[in-house]
Amino acid sequence: MWLIALKLRKMDEISNGLRQAGFGGEIDDAPATLDLYSHDASMFELRPKLVVKPKDAKDVERLVKLVVAKKKSQPKLSLTARSAGTDMSGGAINDSIIVDFLEHFTKISKVSSTAARAQPGVLYRDFEVETFKHKAVLPTYPASRDMASIGGMVSNNAGGEKSLEFGKTEDFVTELGFVFADGVERTVKPLKKAELDKKMRQKDFEGQVYRQLFELIDGNYEQIKAAKPHVSKNSTGYNLWDVWDRDSGIFDLTKLLVGAQGTLGLVTDIHFRLVPKRDHSGLLVLFMKDIDDLGEVIPKVLESKPATFESFDDATLRLSIRFMPSFLKLLGWKRFIHLLITLIPDGLQLLRGMPKLIMMIEFNGETEDEVRRKVHALHVELKKKRARYEINGFEEDPTEGKSEKFWIMRRYSFQLLRSKVHDKHTAPFIDDFVVPPAHLAEFLPKLRKIIKKYKLFATIAGHMGDGNFHVIPLMKLEDPADRRKLLPAMKAVNNLVLKYGGSLSGEHNDGLVRGPWLKMMYGKEVLDLFKDAKNIMDPDHIFNPHKKANADWEFSFGHIRDHF
Repeated sequence: MWLIALKLRKMDEISNGLRQAGFGGEIDDAPATLDLYSHDASMFELRPKLVVKPKDAKDVERLVKLVVAKKKSQPKLSLTARSAGTDMSGGAINDSIIVDFLEHFTKISKVSSTAARAQPGVLYRDFEVETFKHKAVLPTYPASRDMASIGGMVSNNAGGEKSLEFGKTEDFVTELGFVFADGVERTVKPLKKAELDKKMRQKDFEGQVYRQLFELIDGNYEQIKAAKPHVSKNSTGYNLWDVWDRDSGIFDLTKLLVGAQGTLGLVTDIHFRLVPKRDHSGLLVLFMKDIDDLGEVIPKVLESKPATFESFDDATLRLSIRFMPSFLKLLGWKRFIHLLITLIPDGLQLLRGMPKLIMMIEFNGETEDEVRRKVHALHVELKKKRARYEINGFEEDPTEGKSEKFWIMRRYSFQLLRSKVHDKHTAPFIDDFVVPPAHLAEFLPKLRKIIKKYKLFATIAGHMGDGNFHVIPLMKLEDPADRRKLLPAMKAVNNLVLKYGGSLSGEHNDGLVRGPWLKMMYGKEVLDLFKDAKNIMDPDHIFNPHKKANADWEFSFGHIRDHF
């Protein structure tokens, strides 16, 4: 009891210190609040000691400075940024202080047809409303677009269904407001070499950071460049390879900070590049009998240069059919009735047998006719070898309205898993790997064997064009037998991914679940470089501990939820 009381007194010191420093936001240590913030969308639980909601960047500066000052007397003191709390890796939880940006950091400004500025607490759905007014879009939104925040997208380096055409969030961030480990907010943006040299001559903490990071990256240039995974999407580790480019002479610190999961400092402001919103889109849907010939089908599809190439498996389809009434609550009556009507042809299609895989190939265009032509052209091409490719059906949906039914099943399957299977819970521990598409024909059957071996009930959905898949097992983690499956199943899947030259995380990032595997993926030398970068940016280790280069499986495993 005395230990608990001591810890409470130490948190009182923080609360009082913040008020004395002029902190204007909320400070909350109510048991119900701490319980609420003890988990995100992952399978982990860490109960914080305090939740703070800063009103502005000055509040964030006050908070960081106080924590640094108290760190020696309270070594476990730390700060973890959080917005919507939809992170599936355990990246937004800790056992010290949660910094909630969702309450006050909600400003959207300077929106045009090409750019916009927003704070990290802005929800993507609200941000999209504003960009659509200018016929523009930030195309890196995740499948959880209705729930996700802008800050979470930057923290995890999100890249969802549009990443095949547009890339990831890192490609659209042009400038950041960022509070460094000395408690000072500064602007971070790409620097030419002359600008970098000027930064490095500064005698303050910022100058030190730029000097040491440049020395680290330039001194290990070839090794760092060689460590970059040969996949289209990667959020595993720290993105050191894109910070400094000798050829262009550009040093861009935003490339390191985007995807760092708040382990290097706190983002307070984000400038984005936008792209024009396409007025017309449509799908060609393939119902696959088997997946043995994907090695031929995938390259053929990619030759047609689709905007999006998505997929989901028979388990996801069965789940959608089983819980079809649940879509009423999610969609409302009008969209639900439309969904039922448009699904009639697919009901007839299923009479031919349940497909192993549904592949969604989306095309964009300036006109509806242009989209129709693109969709039909690929249909004709694939139909020539329908039997050979094990395609047991096609569906052309040349307008966005008609194709919505497939996007609903693809996007909402995770929500259904979380809410409808009451005796089991989502366990996202093998949910975000990337394998080069050329290897998928070999990889996917082997993946299915692992899932079968460990008797995991799991849906498989993903970004086929990127080779990025989300496997979401349903487990009863309170049961020791299920819990014992986690480590061997994870090892088996991760080994398979790395065997085919893949990445352990494409867009969901490391958090508590994948951070412990960085050494396995990159080797000790590169992991040490990651640790060096962390030490440079965060010398007192106050930001989001137990993630990225400092993750440890024993710690992570010890904080898996035992009640839901």
